[in-house]
Formats: sequence, structure tokens, C-alpha cells
Amino acid sequence: MGDYKLSASLRGHEDDVRSVAFPSPGTVVSASRDFTVRLWELQSPNPPVYDSTIKTHGKEFVNSLAIVPPSSAFPEGLVVSSGKDQIIDVRQPRKALGDDADALLIGHGSNVCALDASQDGKLIVSGSWDASARVWQVGKWGESTVLDGHTASVWAVLAYDAANIITGCADKEIRIFTPTGKLIRSIQTGDVVRALCRLPAGHPSGAQFASAGNDAIIRLWMMNGRQMYELHGHENFIYSLAAFPDGRLVSSSEDRTVRIWENRQCTQTITHPAISVWTVAVCAENGDIVTGASDRIVRIFTRAPERYADPAAIEQFNDDVKSSSIPQQAVGDINKEKLPGPEFLTQKSGTKEGQVQMILETNGNVSAYQWSMAGNEWVNVGTVVDQAGSSGRKISHEGKEYDYVFDVDIEDGKPPLKLPYNLSQNPYEVATKFCADNKLPLTYLDQVTNFIVQNTQGQTLGQPSAPQGGDPWGSDARYRPGDAGSAPSQLPAAKPKILPQTEYLDIFTANHKAIIKKLQEFNQALVSEGNKGLSLNPFNIEQLSEAVSLMVKGHVQKVDPVAIDLIVKAATTWPPEKRLPALDLLRLLFAAEEPVTYLTTQSMILQQLAGSGVFETTSPLNNTMMAVRALSNLFRTTIGRAIASEDFNDIHKSVNPFLTSSNRNLIIAVTTLFINYSVLLTGENNADRVLSLLDSLSKVLDSVTDSEAVYRALVATGTLLCLGSDFCEAGRDILNLGAAVEKAENRVREPRVKNVAAEIREKLKG
Repeated sequence: MGDYKLSASLRGHEDDVRSVAFPSPGTVVSASRDFTVRLWELQSPNPPVYDSTIKTHGKEFVNSLAIVPPSSAFPEGLVVSSGKDQIIDVRQPRKALGDDADALLIGHGSNVCALDASQDGKLIVSGSWDASARVWQVGKWGESTVLDGHTASVWAVLAYDAANIITGCADKEIRIFTPTGKLIRSIQTGDVVRALCRLPAGHPSGAQFASAGNDAIIRLWMMNGRQMYELHGHENFIYSLAAFPDGRLVSSSEDRTVRIWENRQCTQTITHPAISVWTVAVCAENGDIVTGASDRIVRIFTRAPERYADPAAIEQFNDDVKSSSIPQQAVGDINKEKLPGPEFLTQKSGTKEGQVQMILETNGNVSAYQWSMAGNEWVNVGTVVDQAGSSGRKISHEGKEYDYVFDVDIEDGKPPLKLPYNLSQNPYEVATKFCADNKLPLTYLDQVTNFIVQNTQGQTLGQPSAPQGGDPWGSDARYRPGDAGSAPSQLPAAKPKILPQTEYLDIFTANHKAIIKKLQEFNQALVSEGNKGLSLNPFNIEQLSEAVSLMVKGHVQKVDPVAIDLIVKAATTWPPEKRLPALDLLRLLFAAEEPVTYLTTQSMILQQLAGSGVFETTSPLNNTMMAVRALSNLFRTTIGRAIASEDFNDIHKSVNPFLTSSNRNLIIAVTTLFINYSVLLTGENNADRVLSLLDSLSKVLDSVTDSEAVYRALVATGTLLCLGSDFCEAGRDILNLGAAVEKAENRVREPRVKNVAAEIREKLKG
């Protein structure tokens, strides 16, 4: 048998194809971010032609898929799918669109990103961003068994056999459970785990399963946790793995390739004309493979000549690869003067399958060539483009030029992290790398991606802007990676209206381990100083540790009142220089209904905060910033919003001394609070509060230089002006908002600031 060649290109999806399955030679199933699951069936064999029917069409993207093998209860098996809506859809493949599912499995609290089914057809396993995996019994669609212990998103699951369930997690661990939820073993890996697959019995390596992830390494494991081998060759994140019955492996990656592995060597590299090859699956019966990618196309590849696509289709695929654009950032720095010319391709051979060589063409372009061992030739796989389509002044960062270099505030008391970005890059890839490089929880991924998309609004190539009214800092306007593969000649989509803001913002992410560690350090210092009246005893520390463990799992509402009192004590009575970690925990408590209810009815927390001096100008600014963040989190719950409304005057008075602060974190916290009040006031008839907020916002816009604070102040201002012409008239004639907005726009020359300022000017015109 020869190399794999294209068998068919299946077009129909309208967004990234995130998961595929190949249950039989004539059937392919695919799941996409276009909210659909499609069943593709072979119509004619030579050349292969497929037709598709939509099996599910929801309201959120679908990114995980599994096939339950046929059984007496379900003779054709079951198609299992899920995604952002958190609901696992289970249905027989012959059911038509609109028919009820055989089951809808509910239990996960966030995007379901991984699914698998046991070979005996009895179990379904799911993994989610909610840091859990679940085991479901087929046909008994009741409660699930939760596989606990993960500390980050569960990106991969594998129903290995009747006794073992394997999970791969963003916390860099592989865990093996029994189906009843008992943890058998934890295996530390070199990086986050995105993919798992079972190896056939008697695999030549002696291994039993494989894993892969962000470090571009495939690892082969024994069930006892022993690593047997590593397979190197990919150059970016590996998203998917599958095994052939004969023991070969196939993998797909962000490096645009699918790679075939045999005897621990890469034997073939199939480059795709797409940014991300999200998924790959094998047909056990005939050895063909199917892939799904960010260019919306499902592709089948085969080694059997009788199943090759027609020559024209194969040539078109090769031409698409050859003509695809590769952002320079994806290949690193290139010194054109040192690159060989086209003569290199005939004079020197490659040393391994998939090796990449940059060539300076006679027309001055740089092309990427990949070595094919089977063909014994260099294959053109694309043209390297330098900042395709970008324009304007470049910003230097670490010796390179970028269209944008954003400041991202992650950890309190430390400088913001730098996030460089060029318009020719894939925002999702940049966000993922940013999280990986800075060791951030993967729960940040959507927020960082949306931050990039929103902050380059109207400038991103070939990508639609966020939906109207969307929260720029939330997760409802997720970037679609496939759009970055569009031709650079496409124009940006029309910019949506930014105003009014309709969603409350919260600041809920946290490095819980660092917080409790610092609090314990400060407490030990109090003990060492002999300050027993303020210090906490070991039992108190244990209570706080349990409370933080609940927070890590997303169960803030379950924190015990005794632990809440301890947090309040440290946040309001400890020496000011030691209060920050407790204030950080208080911020998290303010975002949950039960703790807020307790804090306001039992502790009178807002009065305690004010009495602690945290809103005085002599207080450490980080303490003040954290207290203001806590106030912003009140808007997360119904009772919190009621309290924020009731205490508007006191809260507004507390933050007014800091309207012109030069502390970046503090002024961003203040403007976030003002955004939330602007949203709240859209449902209240209180002109005095609107005008007093507009007055404060005018002062912010008149002096603040930080781009994020300016943007948030503008959004809050514009949202309040949307309340009616009277407020626009007062803003224009009394508060002189027009001049303040113009000053802010001149200080911060960013597209997003320009866009919202333009909307405000339209309103001020009356």
C-alpha cells in the first residue's frame, strides 16, 4: 500500500469542524461550530461521493462527538454529541432532524469538550471545562457518576475497557478511574493533555494508550503509569489522536498537518490548507482516515487506489495547500538573506518525514516546502506572509514588530502581562499560547480570545465582529478560528453598535493557591510578632483552606459562615499591608448569593469595609483596588444588585477620591464598577444617580491615560446616554462630556476607543 491520498472532500459545514467519527466505510459523522452534527453517507464508490443530512441543529457550537457501537437495544448504535450548551445529545443515526433525541444528558456546568463510548456499548464518558468527567450508562439515562479530582478543564476522555476510564486534563495530569468513580492512578505529564487514544493489544511498543497536547509530543503509556516512548515531529499543539487496528497512529495538529506514525516514526505528513486540523478518526474496517479542520471541510484520505478522489480533485487539494498563506509568526523569524534559493530543492534531500525548509523564490516570496519520504521530494505547502493585510504604525516588543501589544492584568500587585498580536494571526491560537506561556488556567482562554477580537474590532481580517450588545469581557462572542483562514482580500465585517452595554461584568478569576499561601504567610508573621488577637489558629487556617477548595471547584455558595467571618476579620482588621489576600477572597465571596446574603445581613460588610479605612487615600492602593473589584462582583447576583442599588450613594462616595488615580488596576476596577452601575440604571428611573455617574465619568475621561480604563469609562458613559435625550443634553451642555470624550480619544488612539467615541458623539448631537 502506498501513501494516503485524498479520497473525498465533504463540504457543507459553515464553521470549524471540531470532531469526526468514522464508524463504517460508508458513513462519516461530523460535529461543527456551526451548531450542527452531520451524517455523511457514501452515494457512489469510484470516485467516492458522499451526501449529508443534518442530525442535530442547536443554538450553540458542537465540539465533541462519540459513537456508541450497535447493540440489541440500539442495532444501529448511537450518535452522541455535545458542546457549549452543556447538554449531551444521544440519538439513533436514522432519526431525522426534529425528532426527539433518545436521551438528553444533563449534569455538566460548562462546555462539554470531550466524549467517548466504551467498546461494549455500555458506557458514555464526557469531559468538560467544568473540571470534571462523568460516566453515563447507556439505556439508563438517569444520574451520572462524577470523576472528581481534576483542577482544570478535562479535554480528553477514553473509555479504555470495562474496568478503566482514562481522562486527560489541562492540569497536566492523566487520571485512571474505575467506572464507579474511584481514582486508580494519576500520571504526571509534561504538558496539558488534549488527546487520548487506546492502542490495540500487543502494540509493538508494549504501550497500552497514547496521549498528546500542547508540547507537540505524543507519549505512549502503560496502564501502570510508565511512559514507554515519545514521538516527536509536530511543531504545534496536537488536538487529536487515533489508532489503526495494526498499531499505527494518526495525529492532527495546529501545525496544519495530519501525521501517520509507524514503529515510532512519522511515515507521512498530510498538510491541510487550514490553520487548525482539529480532529482525526480512523475507519477500523478499511484503514481510511477522516479529518476536520478550521476551513470547514471534512476530508477523507485513503491508501487504496480504488478509493482515490478523481485526479482533478487531488490536484485541487494540492494546489490549495500550495497556495495557502502561512503567517510569518507561525514559523518564527526568517532572514531572507540566509535562505537558499529554489536550486536547494533539487540538490539536497530531507532527513526526515515532514521536515520543513524555507525557500526564497525568484520573485522574492518565501515558500515553505515539506519533505515527503515516500515521494522522495520537497512538496510546496504554502507561502509565508508577513503581517498580511495589516497597516499602520507597528509596536516593538522583545525585538519584533506587532500591530498591537496589549496589557493583560492577571495578578494583583504585579505588572500586567504583555500580549502581542498581529492581524494576520489566529486569535484563538495566540490566546492559547498566551495562556500556556504564562501558565494561566485554561478557563481564561475564551476571555483572552474575546479580548483580542473586541480590541481589534473593525481591524481583524476576514472575521465577523462580536454580536451586538455582547459583553466584551465575557464568553458569549467567541472567536471562530476558521475565519482566519479566509483570503486576506476579504473586507472586515461591518462594525456592530457597542452601546448600550447590556451585561454586567465580574472579576471572578483567581489564583486560589497563591491567595491562600500568601494569607498563611501573613498569618504566620502575625504569630511570630506575638499578635495573637489578630492571628488565626491552625484550625482556622484549615477552615479557610477548605473554603478555598470549594472556591476552586466553583462552589463559592457553599463556603461556611465561620470561614466567611475569618475572611472578613483578616480583610478588615489585619494590618493594611497584610489584608490583600483576604480582600481577594472577599471579592470572590461577593459574587455568590449565599455569602452576600450572609455578609450583608450578619456582618454589615459594606460598613465594615468603609470603617476599615480601605477607601481612604492613605490605604494601600492594591487594597482599595481589590475592595472596588469586590463591589463590582455584587452585580453578579440578584441580592447583590439590590444591595448595590440601596447603597449607591455610599459606594459612589467611597470611590470618588480615586477617579483620577494613576494606578492602572485601581482605575480599571472603578470604571468596571461604573459600567455595572450604568447597566443597573437602565432598569431604574433615577435621574440623580445617572447625572452623578456621568459627572464622575467625565472626570475619569478628562484625565486617565490607560487605554482599558478609558474604554470602559466610554462604554459606561455611552450606556447612560442611551437612557434618553435629557441626559444627552445635560452631558453636552452642563457636564461638557464632548470635550472629555475628545481628550480621551486623542490620548488613546485605538480602534475600539474611536468606535465607541463616535457613537457617543452621535448621541450628544441630539
